[in-house]
Amino acid sequence: MTCPTESGCNCEPAGGNTVQIEIVPQRILSPETSEKLLGRIYDCDGIIRVMVQGSRLPDKVGYGPGTGEKVNHPLKKSIEVEGQQVDMRVTLSRLLVEVDSDQTADEIKKICDETFPFPFEFYKGVFFKKYSTVVDYAKMGPDPDERLLGMTDPKGKLDQIVFIEKDEKDSE
Repeated sequence: MTCPTESGCNCEPAGGNTVQIEIVPQRILSPETSEKLLGRIYDCDGIIRVMVQGSRLPDKVGYGPGTGEKVNHPLKKSIEVEGQQVDMRVTLSRLLVEVDSDQTADEIKKICDETFPFPFEFYKGVFFKKYSTVVDYAKMGPDPDERLLGMTDPKGKLDQIVFIEKDEKDSE
């Protein structure tokens, strides 16, 4: 399938027959709960990509009387996901997950039910962009990594995106 804009470009949609999930907890997650949730999600088979969204946790005070001072926020910690240390740059208040089947999506819903002691919203739909955008083209060129489509902020830096590769476990 090619681009529906009929502009002659040869972009391809990302994620053909995948299921996309949005998880919105009714509370901002602590680093400990975030680590537990992400660890359990990454233990599932069929995870394609995960995007964490939330309010930014700055390194330094940007304005006011404390400009330039280091921010000591209690939610700004490192967590471990799949054996990789990840610095939390945002509070986890929304999670987008792309999986390969409805069965995996149901498994993730069960994980959320077991992990959260409070209500949450769980949606299936289209949350990641399917085609390369102008911002994607400007930041990554004509042949972007499909995992990054629609995941870049126009004002953000590409080096702020963290890839967590799933370890292939030995089945002995």
